[in-house]
Amino acid sequence: METMVRPSNGFLSALSADDYELIRPHLRTVDLPHDAVLVETGETLKRAYFPHRGVISLVVELAKGEHVQVAMIGRDSLLGTLSIMGDACALNTAIVLVPGVASVMDLDRLRIAADQSSTVRTLLTRHGLAVYAQVQQTAGCNAAHPVESRLSRCLLHTHDLSGDSRLLLTQETMAQMIGARRNSVSLVANSLQQANFIHYSRGHIQITNLDGLRQTACECYATVKAQYDRLLGPR
Repeated sequence: METMVRPSNGFLSALSADDYELIRPHLRTVDLPHDAVLVETGETLKRAYFPHRGVISLVVELAKGEHVQVAMIGRDSLLGTLSIMGDACALNTAIVLVPGVASVMDLDRLRIAADQSSTVRTLLTRHGLAVYAQVQQTAGCNAAHPVESRLSRCLLHTHDLSGDSRLLLTQETMAQMIGARRNSVSLVANSLQQANFIHYSRGHIQITNLDGLRQTACECYATVKAQYDRLLGPR
């Protein structure tokens, strides 16, 4: 990268100057277009993505064609942690949910940096655990909590990761995010709009009351946030 200014990504920001220098020469900047597929299930992930803006959705594809989101990655973390620590074969499909910009580097280069620095390895492990905690909580949430609570949770999380109150999310996308039927999402989105928590029109959502969404969301939103703060907060 030509500039010495560190990208606004949580993983990159947490690196010491020496560790960042192991990575910096190999970073380049790319756009994250809406709905772009970064890797599909079963493919080999070749690049690590460090979003500055935008959100990446990790999606499980089921045999009958259903798609269910299991986690989201935004400016707080990176796509590729688990591939660095183990098998590079993708366990799920990664799709750009919210468009943005990311730094990328070849996964092999990041693996070399991890081999050279124990602190890079430790940070990668912590980010991997944070994603795993999110996956676990999402599974429990989708199985046990009502649609309204799940949708509120996902809207709040998407807001946090993207830093934007204006989101482009169709009913089909929101159904995928929470593992629900589209008609259920339509009813719940209308209910949240009537409560003046969101304004929704033709796939465009504006969050107008964060506190209202927090009161409607289940405990899973706060639980995942607490795990991320514990694992990735200042040390």
